[in-house]
Amino acid sequence: MSNLNDSKSNITQIISPADRDLKTFLSVSSCVIFLYVNGVMIFTLRKKTIFQEASRYILFGHMLWVDTLNLVMSVLLFVLAVCRVFVMKIFCLILLVAATAIYQVSILNLALMSLERYVAICIPLRHAEITTYGRTNMAIGVVWMLGWIKSLSEIIIFCSIDTNTAMHLFCSKTTLFRLPVYKQLDIGFACVFFVSVCFVIIFSYASIAAVAKTASCDKMSAKKANKTVLLHLIQLGLCAASILVGVIQEVIYVNTDYMTSLHVMYFCFVVFMIFPKCLSPLIYGLRDQAFSTLFKYYFTFGLKKQNSCNTEMHLEREK
Repeated sequence: MSNLNDSKSNITQIISPADRDLKTFLSVSSCVIFLYVNGVMIFTLRKKTIFQEASRYILFGHMLWVDTLNLVMSVLLFVLAVCRVFVMKIFCLILLVAATAIYQVSILNLALMSLERYVAICIPLRHAEITTYGRTNMAIGVVWMLGWIKSLSEIIIFCSIDTNTAMHLFCSKTTLFRLPVYKQLDIGFACVFFVSVCFVIIFSYASIAAVAKTASCDKMSAKKANKTVLLHLIQLGLCAASILVGVIQEVIYVNTDYMTSLHVMYFCFVVFMIFPKCLSPLIYGLRDQAFSTLFKYYFTFGLKKQNSCNTEMHLEREK
C-alpha cells in the first residue's frame, strides 16, 4: 500500500507541472484576447467627442477600465496560486487590497450606470442637467472613495493588530488575513454593498418599467434601458457568485490533492472571473448601435467598413 501511494505521488508530481503549465497558458492567452477586446473598446471611446462627454459613455469607459484592471489582478493572483509561488508579505498585501478595492468599485459602478439610465428615462428633461461631465466624474470619484474603505480597513487592522510574522507566504486572503476580524469585515461589507447596489438596480428597473407603460414615454428607449439595467443585475449576480470562488478554492486546496484543486481553480477562474468581466462589457457595447459600428471597424483593423451616416445619426440621437 505504501509503494502504491508513493507511485501515485510520483505520477502526480510528473503530471501536474505539465497540466499546471497548460492551464496557466490557456488562462493567460484567453485573458490577452479579452484584454485586446477591452483595449479596442477603450480606443473606440477616444475617437468621438460625444463618447468622452456623454455620461453614459463615460461610465461605460470607466467600467471597461475597472474590469480590465480587475482581470489583470485576477490573472496575476491566479498564476501565483497555480504555481504556488511564495511572495513577500508586503507585496501580497498590496496585491490583495488593490484587488479588493477594484472589485468593490466594479460593483458600485453597476449602481451608478443603472441610476444614469433611470434619470435618462424617468427624468428626461433634467438628464442633461443632472448627468453633466463634471458631476459624472465626481460620482466616479465618490465610487472610488467608497471602494477603498474596506481595503483601508484591512490595511489598518493588518498594521495594528495582525500577528502574521512570515516574511514570504502563499498569497491568498486566508493565508495573509488569518484573524477572525477579517472574516467579519468581509461579511459586513459584502452585505452592505450587495444589498445597496441590488436595491438601486431593482429600483431603477421597476421605475423604468413603470414609466414604459405611460403614453408619454419613448417605449423603445425605455425597453432598451430596462434590458440594460437587467444586464447590470445579472452582472451583480455574477459578482456575488465570484465571492464564493475564493472560499471554494481555499476549501478544496486544503482538503484535496493538488491536481483536483488545480482543475477546480481553473474552472472557477474561467467561469466566474474571466467570462463575466469580459463578456459583459462586450455585450453592453455591442448593444449600442453608434458605438458598435465604430468598434467593429477598429476591431477588424478597418476591414469592416463603417457606415458614417448611420453612425452620425445614432450619435445625434444619443445627444
